[in-house]
Amino acid sequence: MTSLTDLLQALHERPLPAPAEETGTGFAATFIAETIAILELIDIAEVERMAAGLAHVRELGGRLFILGVGGSAGHASHAVNDFRKLCGFEAYAPTDNVSELTARANDEGWETCFSAWLQGSRVSARDAVLVFSVGGGNREKNVSVNIVRALETATAAGAHIFGIVGRDGGFTRAAAGFCILVPVLAADRVTPHTEGLCAVLWHLLVSHPLLQRTPTKWESVK
Repeated sequence: MTSLTDLLQALHERPLPAPAEETGTGFAATFIAETIAILELIDIAEVERMAAGLAHVRELGGRLFILGVGGSAGHASHAVNDFRKLCGFEAYAPTDNVSELTARANDEGWETCFSAWLQGSRVSARDAVLVFSVGGGNREKNVSVNIVRALETATAAGAHIFGIVGRDGGFTRAAAGFCILVPVLAADRVTPHTEGLCAVLWHLLVSHPLLQRTPTKWESVK
């Protein structure tokens, strides 16, 4: 019978896999090079306008509602934390309340789960909606229609619309007053590049001098 010590020793002695360039794939280098190239194509002026626009909403006493589906829902939850803690923004995400979200989706339908939530939150002209989405929502293609319906509700209420999106931006880019587009450089990797750089961009925003009010923890730890 092999002991735990023998197993650990065997794992320690196992040779490491060859670097990507030796295996002939080079995927890691390609992915990182694509990411750098996409970042260099980001419209910096639009990022600055978005920071100023969000700061204006906060000054008005407005709330920030952050919408995302799938991986972007995870981004929304994390971003709500940072906008509240670092920027002093009253921020919420419908996907943080799984009971309400699933009740609305089950009883009323997926397409209206975000719009009904905004109506229940009494979204108004002082508030803002920030969308994280790869495609931005498309009613004709039946993709992320709940985002489309939510933006229609927010627009009707006069709320400010912001977005960080990929591809052509879909409905979000058309509806938003401020929208950062993550350009497509590799058609096979639209989703990972958009979602990865979305995190970079909203971290940029919560760190922006126009928005950040509270320092982050680890910069003060010696």
